[in-house]
Amino acid sequence: MGDITCKFGGTSLADASCFRDVIAIVKANPKRRFIVPSAPGKRTPQDRKITDLLYAWHRIAADGLDASEPAHIISDRFAELARDLGVSFDIERHLKEIAEQVTQHATPDYMASRGEYLNGRLMAEVLQATFVDPADCIKFTAGGELDPVTYDLLGQRLEGPGLFVIPGFYGSLPNGEIKTFSRGGSDISGAIVARAARSALYENWTDVSGFRMTDPRIVPEAKRIEEITYQELRELSYMGATVLHDEAIYPVHELKIPINILNTKSPESPGTLIVGERKSKNPVCGIAGRAGFSMINIEKALMNKERGFGLRVLTVLDEFGIGWEHMPTGIDTMSIIIRDEELGTSGDKLVGEIKKFCNPDEISLTPALAMIATVGQGMSHHVGVAARLCAAVAEAGINLRVIDQGSSEMNIIVGVEEQDLQPAVRAIYKAFENWD
Repeated sequence: MGDITCKFGGTSLADASCFRDVIAIVKANPKRRFIVPSAPGKRTPQDRKITDLLYAWHRIAADGLDASEPAHIISDRFAELARDLGVSFDIERHLKEIAEQVTQHATPDYMASRGEYLNGRLMAEVLQATFVDPADCIKFTAGGELDPVTYDLLGQRLEGPGLFVIPGFYGSLPNGEIKTFSRGGSDISGAIVARAARSALYENWTDVSGFRMTDPRIVPEAKRIEEITYQELRELSYMGATVLHDEAIYPVHELKIPINILNTKSPESPGTLIVGERKSKNPVCGIAGRAGFSMINIEKALMNKERGFGLRVLTVLDEFGIGWEHMPTGIDTMSIIIRDEELGTSGDKLVGEIKKFCNPDEISLTPALAMIATVGQGMSHHVGVAARLCAAVAEAGINLRVIDQGSSEMNIIVGVEEQDLQPAVRAIYKAFENWD
């Protein structure tokens, strides 16, 4: 087996004790050579995240006010880490450099990235590793997309023996400005490093031992998923399964580098392995649901004969700047499912405009829906998956408002009243936790 890239989340690096756990994990396997740290997370529920403090520092400085309070908290946090770890780390010098830069950046990306930068510097000191600044080799295009040149630039920096520390969460634009990924983006950085280094495995260390078949807050006894494919994870992430940033899949997918989701506090636990193809016989690997949807219901006689009807409906949505999620249809009916954050307060106006522009026989808006995705790459090869799902929901006394299966046959999405979300998830889980 080749080298391993390890990403450690903020909860895995919250204090010196956490750092020591990470150091032990890295040193336990000499193949763990490429280390991607996040900024330190919360030590207690009342604690402040370093990244949040840096955002606050940027806002205060942009208003011309005294930002000494967040700066002092950050300074004390890193000084305490260095002292407890027994290393020399000149946090005051680094913070002075940051303070000199803060007002020179219109966006908060530079400041937001400094938590990972500082933690990377500290981690490199602790591990006596080579520090690689992502600003020099993780490149974005002017439009903010990852530039493929990154893989060659970064790969060259990761050549040679020993350990390398590459902070997560950020890179740079063509003009040299720091650009961050979205929150949780250190997962993406880890995947980029794994691909650039052509690692045999990408270990993503967090505070849970892999994924469960469904949300343990809804089903506390939910089983651990041993293996899940990249595509299955993408489908579940869409519905809110958030252990791993969904965009972290893309850099490693093409080279088929597996991702192992592991728990820093329980390093011997097997976690969940994300692979190109799984071996499990269960056609369903996971169930995820979320509330906050509305549905526009449209009826018109001979709709299927009226050329351009669907286009006109979608044109109205586009004019309102509203995206849609699903569109179950019949011969004379069309339903459009929209996230509430997209719809906002425009529901009645949107319905009125569709009525005016498309002249349907009937149109209505159904609010307060929840959507549940039942996902599994093997569903297309098993008879009765949809029947078992619908029977389980019916036996729980829950009315299905929507059912939609994609052409890939990898997921079945059902819609229920928001109040029925958790009972429906529990019923579907029970139907598939053990496949006969």
